[in-house]
Amino acid sequence: MQSSAKSTEDYLDSLPDDRKPAMEKLRNTIVKNLPKGFEETMSYGMLGWVVPHSMYPKGYHCDPKLPLPFLSIASQKNFIAVYHMGIYSDSNLLNWFTSEYPKHVKTKLDMGKSCIRFKKPDLIPFELIGELVQKMSPADWILKYEEALNKGFRQS
Repeated sequence: MQSSAKSTEDYLDSLPDDRKPAMEKLRNTIVKNLPKGFEETMSYGMLGWVVPHSMYPKGYHCDPKLPLPFLSIASQKNFIAVYHMGIYSDSNLLNWFTSEYPKHVKTKLDMGKSCIRFKKPDLIPFELIGELVQKMSPADWILKYEEALNKGFRQS
C-alpha cells in the first residue's frame, strides 16, 4: 500500500490507530540511531532514508534524479515492514541480524531479501532495529552499492 502523503507527519497522521504508535516508535528508533548523513524523505509512498545528492551526486542508478535509497518503513496491509538495503547487500550484516533476531523475538523471522515483516506491532524488536541501523554509514552504503553496480547487478 503506497501512501500519497507528502510529509512524514502526513504519513504518520494517516495511519490507523492500531499501527500509529508502533510506526512512530519505529521511526523514532531509526532517527535516534541512524548514522549522520542520511536524509529522511517520503520515498515510494513510504518513510525513507536516503543518501542525498550532496553526498552522492550520481543518485540512484534507476533514476539519477532520485537520491540513493537506503532504508524505508511502511505500514502495509497485513504487516509493518522495514526495508533495509544493507541487509540485502552485505551478507555479514544479514548473518548478524538473523542470528540476533531470536534473542529478541520468540516468533519466527519473516523476511525477504531486504524486507523484514512484522505482523504484530507489539513484537517489533525496536532495540535490535536500532542496532541494525547503526551498523552502516552513508559511506559504507555507497561502497556496497557501487560494488554491486560494478559486479553488474544493475536493475532497470
